[in-house]
Amino acid sequence: MQWIRSLIYFVFMVLTAIGFGLLSVVLWPLPFKWRYGVISQWARMNIPMLKVICNLNYEVEGRENIPEQASVILCKHQSTWETMALQCIFPPQIWVLKKELLKIPFFGWGLACLDPIAINRKLKKKAMEQVMEQGQQRLDSGRWVVIFPEGTRIPAGKKGKYQLGGARLAKHAGHLVVPVMHNAGEYWPKKGFLKTPGTIKVVIGKPIDPTNLTPDEIMRQTEEFIESNMKKHSTLDGVYS
Repeated sequence: MQWIRSLIYFVFMVLTAIGFGLLSVVLWPLPFKWRYGVISQWARMNIPMLKVICNLNYEVEGRENIPEQASVILCKHQSTWETMALQCIFPPQIWVLKKELLKIPFFGWGLACLDPIAINRKLKKKAMEQVMEQGQQRLDSGRWVVIFPEGTRIPAGKKGKYQLGGARLAKHAGHLVVPVMHNAGEYWPKKGFLKTPGTIKVVIGKPIDPTNLTPDEIMRQTEEFIESNMKKHSTLDGVYS
């Protein structure tokens, strides 16, 4: 039964992605605020439908920690789920992502419409310069910037190497860091098709002021917050023991 539910959800997600991808082409000349307001509805449709179809819900702890000013979100990356859910939780945002994603038909068109910072991972120095320059522009214009510090999706129960790009951007731009933990990978795993019923836990940490901290110190605090909460909220027996 859960396989059938997951298949129905997959079809819904793909069909709506095609529709919004085509719509993004029409919206391209409009201001970012309008484009984001429309295209982000794809995520706002898919997250509730995940509950309806697959009985997979989520709860958020720490909403009071979301600052009023645009900030850098440093989030755990385990699943496709958080790329949609963050749009339902936080104000208008853009993402630092690999430029190859923009080449995906329909889905990539929607991403491109939302002014992401699309980097070439092989050109590390150039990519970092791009994140610093474009990240500053996005933050100063009131857009939040989402960065996954582990760089790629990490299977549930494992930890990747936390990279300093997001911390360096926050320090360079003078904007707060908001650390975010979730355990979505335990319900919607990396490259997984089946969605396990349950409730994904999201924990938003207190903002980290980069003013008197080095990028290493910023990232250390971020990593400690995320990984300690992963241990606290994991449903996987013995993984973090």
